[in-house]
Amino acid sequence: MKISRKDVDGFIGPYRIEDGSKFRLKDFDPASTGGLKSKDRAKELLALGIEQLSAEQDKLYADDRNALLLVFQAMDAAGKDGTIKHVMSGVNPQGCQVYSFKSPSAEELDHDYLWRTMKCVPEKGRIGIFNRSYYEEVLVVRVHPEILAKQHLPSSLVTKKIWEERFEDIVNFERYLHRNGVKIRKFFLNVSHAEQKRRFLARLDDPDKNWKFSLADAEERKHWDEYMKAYEEMIRATATPHSPWYVVPADNKWFTRLVVAAATVDALQRMNLAYPTVGPEKLKELEAARKELGGGTRPPGKG
Repeated sequence: MKISRKDVDGFIGPYRIEDGSKFRLKDFDPASTGGLKSKDRAKELLALGIEQLSAEQDKLYADDRNALLLVFQAMDAAGKDGTIKHVMSGVNPQGCQVYSFKSPSAEELDHDYLWRTMKCVPEKGRIGIFNRSYYEEVLVVRVHPEILAKQHLPSSLVTKKIWEERFEDIVNFERYLHRNGVKIRKFFLNVSHAEQKRRFLARLDDPDKNWKFSLADAEERKHWDEYMKAYEEMIRATATPHSPWYVVPADNKWFTRLVVAAATVDALQRMNLAYPTVGPEKLKELEAARKELGGGTRPPGKG
């Protein structure tokens, strides 16, 4: 059994942004479950989605011509790590690469802001995952201008247009990747202010989750409105048909994971992947190997 195309479109269609010109973040409810009311049904659908994802990823690896880059952005406690863990649980580790981008190192600050992520773009046949990404450069750096001051940029380049220019650079970079067979899907896990607070308190109350909490997380909550404005402008400026954003409701983790799984399967299916066909000469080699192994001739209908 598979998730139908109608189901996939129903799960991801309302949250997919290809043209951000009219995008408003307030139009997207963080608590939405897309009309799906049963958590158990969602888990069943997620299991099916993971099964389909595994099958498609196997063909992606064998075909070795395309790559898929999944970009995750969110406020703290929105569930990025858990979503990546659950959705990618059925994927062959050989065909998947995960990178988490934290505060840049001194070496990274001595390069352009795309340098550290460019090095990690997935090779052909792989799925690459960016847990945070180059989009931090128009989010946290925008909210905290003091970070921009550490990037050693000529003063003539630090103007009021810098964010608009970075949006333009990012769109061009993603277009370049698309034209080289790297398909991109971007996920903003849209958690509400109230749900984030609840999750922070849960981390404080549970000794096994204390390690997840940092005082800096609470400090960033003070900038919530600034971040929401930055996210809105970022999505509005960088959503394109070839590299769409998904504004995924994140207050209910079970639905978040389902949307991300469906969008990932959809991206792979759009590649029309297939296992490589074997030519006549290779078939002769295989037949000779079969005889050498005492396997007789190829069974009817298998050639």
